Amino acid sequence: MSELVIVESPAKSKTIEKYLGSNYKVVSSKGHIRDLATTGKYGLGIDIEQGFIPNYIPIKGKKKDIATLKKLAKESDKVILATDPDREGEAISWHLYDELGLKENNCERVVFNEITKDVVVNAINNPRKIDMDLVKSQETRRMLDRIIGFRLSKLMQRKTGGKSAGRVQSVALKLIVDREREIEAFIPEEYWTIEADFKTFKASLEKYQDKKIEIKNESEANAILAKLSPSFKIASVEEKEKAKKPKDPFRTSTLQQMAANRLNFSSSKTMQIAQKLYEGMNIGKETVGLITYMRTDSTRFSEIFISDAKNYIKNNYGNEYVGSVKPSKEPKNAQDAHEAIRPTSILRTPESIKEYLSADEYKLYRLIYIRSLAYLMSSAKILATTLNLDNNDYLFKATGSVLKFDGYLKVYSEYEESEDVILPNFKDCQNAEIEADKIEKFQHFTKPAPRYTEASLIKEMESLGIGRPSTYATILKTIIDRTYVRLEDKKFYPTEIGFETTDKLQEFFSNIVNVEYTANMETKLDEIAEHKINNIEVLQNFYDEFAPLIEKAFKEMEKKEPQKTGETCPECGSDLVIREGKFGQFVACNNYPACKYVKKEEKEVKVIAKCPKCDHDIIERKTKKGKVFYGCSNFPKCKYATWYEPIKENCPNCKNILVKKNNNIVCEECGYVK
Repeated sequence: MSELVIVESPAKSKTIEKYLGSNYKVVSSKGHIRDLATTGKYGLGIDIEQGFIPNYIPIKGKKKDIATLKKLAKESDKVILATDPDREGEAISWHLYDELGLKENNCERVVFNEITKDVVVNAINNPRKIDMDLVKSQETRRMLDRIIGFRLSKLMQRKTGGKSAGRVQSVALKLIVDREREIEAFIPEEYWTIEADFKTFKASLEKYQDKKIEIKNESEANAILAKLSPSFKIASVEEKEKAKKPKDPFRTSTLQQMAANRLNFSSSKTMQIAQKLYEGMNIGKETVGLITYMRTDSTRFSEIFISDAKNYIKNNYGNEYVGSVKPSKEPKNAQDAHEAIRPTSILRTPESIKEYLSADEYKLYRLIYIRSLAYLMSSAKILATTLNLDNNDYLFKATGSVLKFDGYLKVYSEYEESEDVILPNFKDCQNAEIEADKIEKFQHFTKPAPRYTEASLIKEMESLGIGRPSTYATILKTIIDRTYVRLEDKKFYPTEIGFETTDKLQEFFSNIVNVEYTANMETKLDEIAEHKINNIEVLQNFYDEFAPLIEKAFKEMEKKEPQKTGETCPECGSDLVIREGKFGQFVACNNYPACKYVKKEEKEVKVIAKCPKCDHDIIERKTKKGKVFYGCSNFPKCKYATWYEPIKENCPNCKNILVKKNNNIVCEECGYVK
C-alpha cells in the first residue's frame, strides 16, 4: 500500500475502492472526527479574549478511529483527503490533516461531484491543497452557532420552559409564530362571485361596463343575477401561442420541496435517501453513485452531461424535443461550487435499475431523473385562449388552452402542478350567441396566508437567504423535537412554549434573532469563503453586539414559575412542581436547592400473561438500550424471558406459553404453529 484515500462515509469508501487500483486503500472518517470542546468560559470551547481561538477535541467515541487513521497514514507514502465537496467537507479534511499530523508534501485534497469511475479517477489525477478560506468560513459558522446556541439555550432553560435556541433555528421558529399570529388576527371579509356554466366550460363575471366588479354581499349578487339573461354574446376570442418552459434542475431546497409535495417525504427523509443514491448503490454487476452531490445551490449541468442527454433525447424522442440551455437566476446567497442534482448517467433510466432500489429510493431517483431530462428538452407550445362573453354589459371571461406541442411535457406531465382547461373552438363565432345552462352565485370569505408546510417553509427560508439548504432538514427536525411546533395535516402549528420562546427572544434579542441579521451573516460567511473579509473581525463585531444583550437578558428576563402539581413535598412541606431535566419532565420540590426531594416515577407495569414456569405474571420489560422483551415478574428467581409477545394461551403439545412471531402464533419450546 502506498496511497491512502480518506472519505467521509463507509458506503462511499466501498464504492470508490472498486474504482482505484490495488495501490490505493480507501477508508472512512465516519464524518467529523473532532469538534469544539465544552470547557472554558461558558463551556464554549472558544478563547474569545485571545481572538476567538477554538479548542478542538476528538468527538466522543472517535479516538479509536483517529488512532487507526494515524497508523494507516504513517504506513502510506501519500494521503488523499476526499471528503465531501462543500465547506463542511473542506473542514473535515482540514481536521484530518491537523489531527493526523499530516504534511503538505505527502497530503493532497480531491473532490468529486459524483461517485463514478471516470470522475473519481480524474479527481485523483488532479489534486489541490485544502482551501483554508472555506475552512475559516465553516469554522466561523461553527463558533457563531456554538456561542449563540449555548448562551441562548442556557438562558431559555433557566428562564422559560424552552430547551434550546439557535442562530437560524430561532428565526425559523419566529416565521412560524409570526404566521400563526397573522392568522389569529385575520378578520375574514365576505365577497361573492357569479359563474355561468356552459357544460363543457365555465365563465366568471369579471367586469361591468369595462370596470372591475366587486360583489360584497348576497343582495348585490341577487341584483346582478336579476339583470342577466341565459343568453350570452361572444364579445371576443383571443388566441396567443405561448412557450411553456421546463423547470430548473433540482437544487437541495427545490428537491426537498418537490419531494414533500409529490412524494410526501419529510426533508430529512429526502436527504437520507439522496445521500445513499449519491454515495453508491449496487446495481447488478457494478456499484456506482446514481446522482451528483445533493447539497448544492447550483442549477447548472456539466457540458458532458448536457451533450449526453441531448443525444439521448434526440435518439429517443426526436430532434424537435432537444432544448436549449439557458442560465437561470440563482437563489440569494447561492454557492455555485458544483452542479445541480442530476443522475450521473442519462442512460441509467429509472426503470432499468428499479429492481435494485427500494420503493422510496426509486421514487426519488425517478423524480431527479425526469426533472433533469425535462430541463434539457424543448419548451411546450400552448395555444392560450381567452373567451369574453357579454351579458347586458356584464363581461364574463373563460380561459383555457390547447397543447400544440408537448415538448418537455412528454416526460414531465405527471409532475406538473396544474392542468390546462380546453375551451371549445369559438374563433370564427364573433357576436354569436350561446346559452348558459345555469348562472349561479357563490359566497366566499377572504383567507389569511396559509400555515407553513415543510416545503413552503424551506422555500421561504431560501428566498429570505437564511440558513443553508443543507441545514434545513436539521433545523425543521430540531424545532419539532424541541416541541416548539407540532406538525398537523403537514402544517406547522407553534406550541405554547414556541410562542413563549419567540417572545422572550424578541424582547431581548430582536436585533440579532431576525431575518435581516441572519441573512446578512450568511453573506459575510460567503465573503469569508471568498477571501473578501476577515473571519475574526466578523466574530468580534458579532460578539461586541451579542455579549451585552445576553448579560442583560440573564439579569432582567423574568423567570417562568414552574407548574405546580397540587401536591406537597413529604420532606419540607413546600409545593411539588414539574421541572425539565436532561431526560424529560420530572416532579420535584420547589424549595430546591434547600430541599432536594424528587418524586420517584411510578412505572406502569404491563401484564401480558401468566408465566408457564412459576405462575407469576409475565410483564413487558426493557433492556438498557430500550429494546422491549417479556419476562417473569419473579426474576431473578424465575428467568423465563422471550423477545416475542406471549398470548394468554398454552401450547397443546408441551404446555409452554404461545407467542406472536412473524405474524404467526407459535411455541418456542417445541415449534408448534397454531
